[in-house]
Amino acid sequence: MLVRLIAALVSLTITLSVSATSWQDNSYYVALGPRTGYYMVRPGSSLSHQLGIDGAPTADTDDPFNHGYGADALAFRFNGAGILSAPPAYIVQAIPNQFYTQRLGSFIRGQSRLRDVEAFFGQPQRIERRPDGFIAYYTIQVYNPFGNSSGGGRR
Repeated sequence: MLVRLIAALVSLTITLSVSATSWQDNSYYVALGPRTGYYMVRPGSSLSHQLGIDGAPTADTDDPFNHGYGADALAFRFNGAGILSAPPAYIVQAIPNQFYTQRLGSFIRGQSRLRDVEAFFGQPQRIERRPDGFIAYYTIQVYNPFGNSSGGGRR
């Protein structure tokens, strides 16, 4: 009897953790044209791993030490000549900001250059060198008033 109860609890725990993980990973691609579009990516998602942007400078708003403050990021992959070689990615924790999604949709893969991106967003906060070029990261400061679950913050 006890073995069946433990087996049922283990099975339930595994089922809930798998469904919670798949629920959180709702990353996708937004196609706007033949060479325009962008990725909406959750930090740590399988798509984030596939795109090689796990090094994005994000900060979790749910971290009790951040008190609801965090950071989303934009990632732009360029070839060695500084030309956009893949769709940009918006690494976002909650609701995406329309200001950024509209601008991401304006970049053309194979044509836009680093200077075009810098015209919108300024200098990248971080550049990650790759054998085939580099990834330029931009940090977006965000605030989630519900992200502070410590309960002991100032009011």
